[in-house]
Formats: sequence, C-alpha cells, structure tokens
Amino acid sequence: MTLDSIAIILFNEFETLDVMGPVEVFGRLDNCKINFISPSGLPMTSSQGVTLETIRVDKPRYKHILIPGGQGTRPLSQDDRYIQWLMKQFEFADTVISVCTGSALIAKTPLLNGLRATTNKLAYDWVTSLNKKILWQPSARWVHDGKFYTSSGISAGIDMSLQIVNDFYGLNIATDIAIKMEYIWNQNPKHDPFEKVII
Repeated sequence: MTLDSIAIILFNEFETLDVMGPVEVFGRLDNCKINFISPSGLPMTSSQGVTLETIRVDKPRYKHILIPGGQGTRPLSQDDRYIQWLMKQFEFADTVISVCTGSALIAKTPLLNGLRATTNKLAYDWVTSLNKKILWQPSARWVHDGKFYTSSGISAGIDMSLQIVNDFYGLNIATDIAIKMEYIWNQNPKHDPFEKVII
C-alpha cells in the first residue's frame, strides 16, 4: 500500500500546525497528492487566520484521511449531521489519522470503540468524556491501532506523520524527510513530555 493521496478534512478554527506539520512530511513523498476537503467545499480558516480552499466531498472516495484538531472541534462534536458525514468518510478509508483534538470527532462515532487512542493532553478530560468505550492512552505521543493513528497535541502530529511514512516506506525514507526538515524526530510513541498535564 502506498500513500498516493491524503485527504485532509478542514473546518473553521482548525489548528494550523495540526495540518501543516503533516503536510510538510507527506508533501515530501514522491507522488503523494494532498487534498483539503469538507462537506461544503467552502474555504476554511484556522484559529491563526490561515484560509485554505477545500474540495466538496459527499460520497467517500479517499483511502487515506487526516483530521486535525482545534477549537472548531468543540461545536462540531455536537453536530450530528457533520459526524454522520465524517463517519462515512472514515468507514471508507484504509487509514484514518487524527492530530490533537481531531480524535474527539472520531470518538463521536463508534469506530474507535475497543481500540487504543490518544489526544491533546490539555484537552484530555473533554475528549475522553465523549466516549468511554475507547481505550484512551494518557501517556502516548501517538497511538496506532487498527487503521487508526491518533496523536497528542499539535506538534505530535509531525512525529506521528514520520512514523506513518516509516510504516509505509521504511525508516530510511522517514529519517531522510526528518533531516531535510531539520526536525528532531521523537521516534518513541510512549515518550510523551506533556503527559504531566493530566497526571
């Protein structure tokens, strides 16, 4: 399996680095097309004021999907119609990736039930309250279980994205990307410097 395309779901008040960190990683792969999608196809603006165009998607068609976190996840977690749209996209996908509180929106579906997952430790109490059937991991930089990759807060998405490249293409390619980014890659998913926020 290859990462020939990744669809990134955008919504208003997404967290910029949740999106752009993984874009920097996956965008360095040969022949990996990155698409920004939403149910409306409208432009979406991050909490930091970055506006990106999106492609309108109704019927699922992407096999690799990433959903970021951000303040926008809180109202969307209460939007049943939006959650149903998300669930269709996630069910179709072979790989589902969340950064930060993006896992809150997956948690509103039953797809993570019985699986291990994590989230931003600053929002840990809120996210984990949304679904008690998920095996939430309080000490994890990222977690891979089944087809789901979930990461902790903001910059953890970069570490996780490098791990995904490692899983698909091997350590040499992942390491080469990290070097070209001049990024110090935390390769240990259990090393979570921010777990102290909730412990």
